[in-house]
Amino acid sequence: MSIAILLGLLAAFIVGLAKAGLKGSSILAVVLLALAFGSKASTGLMLILFIFGDVLAVGYYKRHVKWEYLFKFAPAIIIGILIAVYFGKSLDEASFKFWMAAIIVISVMFMFWRERYANRSFPNTWWFAGPVGIAAGFSTMIGNLAGGFSNLFFLSTGLSKNDIIGTSSWLFLFINLFKLPFHIWVWGTVTYASFCQDLYLMPAVIIGFIVGVKLVAKFNEKYYRIFLLVTTAIGASLILFN
Repeated sequence: MSIAILLGLLAAFIVGLAKAGLKGSSILAVVLLALAFGSKASTGLMLILFIFGDVLAVGYYKRHVKWEYLFKFAPAIIIGILIAVYFGKSLDEASFKFWMAAIIVISVMFMFWRERYANRSFPNTWWFAGPVGIAAGFSTMIGNLAGGFSNLFFLSTGLSKNDIIGTSSWLFLFINLFKLPFHIWVWGTVTYASFCQDLYLMPAVIIGFIVGVKLVAKFNEKYYRIFLLVTTAIGASLILFN
């Protein structure tokens, strides 16, 4: 088994963990898949894995959704996606790699900031949701990296853990399905061949989701987040300089 396949399986497993509620871990999955298959090609592979994970998450957390927050955040994300579609089509692999790494670093900084100010209230307003949503949309289209920005928004809502997981699951199922046609017909990063590759990786998503559901209630997230943020920053550096 090649290193690329092993990295892909590990990335798919982490996608399952992330979709089960271990927020933030998806950034590490994006890093691993980009290292395995290339920055731009990996976005199409990851999108299908994310959609598959979203379906699992929506099925499990379907009772925990607050629609008003989804409708507040989604329009700005769509605007960000459309901006990224326009600019991303013309980016070569080197430029795509740079912006992908930059977004990862920015996301990590946001996550550190979130941890530092976790006990403070963020503005739960339309003007706050707008810029953060546009940043999330641009990030999710360029590299499936909206997690840091979406976490910042959901932190501002004061929702419970399960409500955040459930609402974000529905949000990203909708957003990822919205992105799919652009990846197929504009960027060409989702193809029959890439979908066949994803089929080999999907069982790892299921396993990761099952494990993640069990960990959500038990895992000591404090030290895990610190470890995750450090390893993600290292992964971003690898993408940028490899």
